[in-house]
Amino acid sequence: MDFDVVIVGAGPSGLSAASRLMQQANEAGQELTVCVVEKGSEVGAHILSGAVFEPRALNELFPDWEERGAPLTTPATRDELYLLKDAEKAQKLPNALVPKTMHNTGGQNHDKESTRYVISAGNLCRWLGEQAEALGVEIFPGFAAQEVIQDEDGTVRGILIGDMGVGADGQPKDGHMPGMELRAKYTLFAEGARGHLGKRLIRDFELDAGKDPQHYGIGLKELWDIPAEQHEPGLVLHGSGWPLDKQTHGGWFLYHAENQQVVVGLIMDLSYQNPWLSPFDEFQRMKHHPVLKQHLEGGKRVAYGARAIAKGGLNCLPKMTFPGGLLIGCDAGTLNFAKIKGLHTAMKSGLVAAEAVFEALKQGDEGGRELTTFTEKWEASWAYQELKESASFGPAIHKYGTVGGGAYNFLDQLLGGKLPNVHDTTPDHATLKPAAECEKIDYPKPDGKLSFDKPSSVFLSNTNHEEDQPCHLKLADPELPIRDNLPTYAEPASRYCPAGVYEVVEADDGTPKFQINFQNCVHCKTCDIKDPAQNITWVAPEGGGGPNYPNM
Repeated sequence: MDFDVVIVGAGPSGLSAASRLMQQANEAGQELTVCVVEKGSEVGAHILSGAVFEPRALNELFPDWEERGAPLTTPATRDELYLLKDAEKAQKLPNALVPKTMHNTGGQNHDKESTRYVISAGNLCRWLGEQAEALGVEIFPGFAAQEVIQDEDGTVRGILIGDMGVGADGQPKDGHMPGMELRAKYTLFAEGARGHLGKRLIRDFELDAGKDPQHYGIGLKELWDIPAEQHEPGLVLHGSGWPLDKQTHGGWFLYHAENQQVVVGLIMDLSYQNPWLSPFDEFQRMKHHPVLKQHLEGGKRVAYGARAIAKGGLNCLPKMTFPGGLLIGCDAGTLNFAKIKGLHTAMKSGLVAAEAVFEALKQGDEGGRELTTFTEKWEASWAYQELKESASFGPAIHKYGTVGGGAYNFLDQLLGGKLPNVHDTTPDHATLKPAAECEKIDYPKPDGKLSFDKPSSVFLSNTNHEEDQPCHLKLADPELPIRDNLPTYAEPASRYCPAGVYEVVEADDGTPKFQINFQNCVHCKTCDIKDPAQNITWVAPEGGGGPNYPNM
């Protein structure tokens, strides 16, 4: 099938790009065919974000979003920031010491420019999908892009959708449907953090030449129904400190959303050193702290999910153009970690991409060029300026610790970004220390009220994969986990995975065996990022597989 533009991923950046493309075509009276492919079973099924949403890009895309029924109904009304000192004690930081990028309640007068909203990012994407389709965009959910179609000279010409109905042995089953070529003049890759095609494009086109390696965090999130008397719609809490040690950086959030619900989560840097550490278990014990417990106690957990986030910022942002296509949103790494927000910058990158692509097509461009005009437009945008102003935010925390880095960033923001730019050139997978050099962590057993185990959590993510299909977690060397990772790092995959995908079990002959339960995979990509040998490659499974987040 031939299109003018193919977009991989129905997330904020992809859907924004699709809508803007059709808006421009309709205004110009020009025929345009735009197709969005989405590996999730529906638009929004794989979307996971905090989220306190800054609607700046949405105001540009759909100024009348309120009349259109966008799911932004809960303005952020009150900010609280805490430093958890230990399992019981906490210090609430005065407002004057909270970095300006962390303020979410500037819009008490509810004007569109400054109000922030507590939202479900999945529901925002479902709504954006409806707007895009109404404009004439074709959206194909349940179809996973598996390969990039390229000419002999490397020019990108579209994507290949994976086969449906292939058995674990690689042979077609009953009902087999072969993959399809979707060819396009321009292809936009908007897969989210650590997209498997984006990763290859960055490598093949050397888009990260001269850049710091991308840095990631793992975000774990739960949705809770809570008693009415504990609910304060629009209350926004952030914090750091316990249970993470001084060598492990991260922070938590707890937002009061609509419908007597709160979202609670932990974002932990994947640059951590101790291989005994389990992000999932850190998150579970964190909820027992009195600061968080008071909001959750007596409530019921209704959803769980996890996702890696690209948090390196400007220093790690690759070149986003190559012949025949663009890398946008979190596939490139446009999240502003100083704000702990990426939806607005991802959307803006999609808008800029749409404008650069349409400008070319309007002039009769037949595709395949490198759209350098995108770079000019992107670097002139407010989103790029945001990333420029906070370029040192993440690296400073890595270098000076949570408190020292926080002080550096507070001063840097006070001085308008005048302090020297800080860099972190160590990839996240290279930071683990040998297990023998680290303290083993004895995590408390979950109580089934505030804290839970992985199997019950994965159940709440509605994750499902057809069992008789090839494993989508590829090992370059199948012997390496037991031969190298087990003796050196106590095979950390069983702990860094938030879904119980990886286990070391006993084989029939009594020797250890590395087992992959790929059916549990929530598509967070942590294994692809954190494996110390970079032996695991995540590729898209059969379309429609993975989590089905209802309201995340």
